Amino acid sequence: MLQHITIPRGPIKLAAALHLPDNAAPLRAVVLSTPGSSVKEQIGATYASRLAAHGIAALVFDPAHQGQSEGGPRDLEDPYRRGEDISYAIDALTTTPVIDPHRIGVLGICAGGGYAVHTARTDHRIKAIGTVVPGNIGTSFRSFQPDGPATALDTLADARIEEARSGEVTRVNWLPDTLEDAAAAGLTDIDTTQAITYYCTERGGNKHSTNRRLSRSDSLLLGYDAFHLADQLMTQPLQVILAGRIGNTGSYEAGMQLWKLAPNPVDLMVIDGAGHYEMYDEPAYVDAAVERLTNFYFNNL
Repeated sequence: MLQHITIPRGPIKLAAALHLPDNAAPLRAVVLSTPGSSVKEQIGATYASRLAAHGIAALVFDPAHQGQSEGGPRDLEDPYRRGEDISYAIDALTTTPVIDPHRIGVLGICAGGGYAVHTARTDHRIKAIGTVVPGNIGTSFRSFQPDGPATALDTLADARIEEARSGEVTRVNWLPDTLEDAAAAGLTDIDTTQAITYYCTERGGNKHSTNRRLSRSDSLLLGYDAFHLADQLMTQPLQVILAGRIGNTGSYEAGMQLWKLAPNPVDLMVIDGAGHYEMYDEPAYVDAAVERLTNFYFNNL
């Protein structure tokens, strides 16, 4: 059963979908933390619906400032607010009668994996942490800067001054809008092309996912470390599921780093042949991951 709900988040509300299994209450539940720019109908729905079919309630939401959730300015990707969104989602689950408030976990995918870890360090209502191709978005953004992150921050500071003076904000693409745009920019690697064919075509695209990021997000991302103090504070059981084909997303490296940092690593799975973006919706790979996730959550929630 699918319930469309709203989650109070201070002065705004988050749009969410609660996927419920047929099991008798009280239920185990998992909050999904999804990739940057994705909305609840995309990767989150793929995993949430399968978890519910395996007996685990799953809540997926649009982050504040994105999708059908409220909050301005639009298209802001604030990693700290993404973590707060997860905690507000847990608030909502703990007041849902069919959910056991003491058996709530989190599932983080791609950048959402880092957000989930960062939140779980200090929100110990989260009793188990599952991740699929987890990324540390701060590490990724710092690595993208040809002249280094400090120089990038100088440039962003000047741009923010101009925005304040003009009253206009700047948005940038997460990905090229088409494969042709990517080729024109010299981006022909398999990870970029698979990302575009997921997010920017009928395969995985959604009208509420804009493929745009408010440029002022970037200074926040450049200063963010999703795994900071995880080795000291994240005592919950951890599962890491990785794509076996190592590409340029950094998720394999981030997942292995997380596995080594974690005080309580329980299960590590590498899916041979899978690429990062194939873990979003390729049935064979997703089903293998969900089967392993289900066992992890039933054993640890």
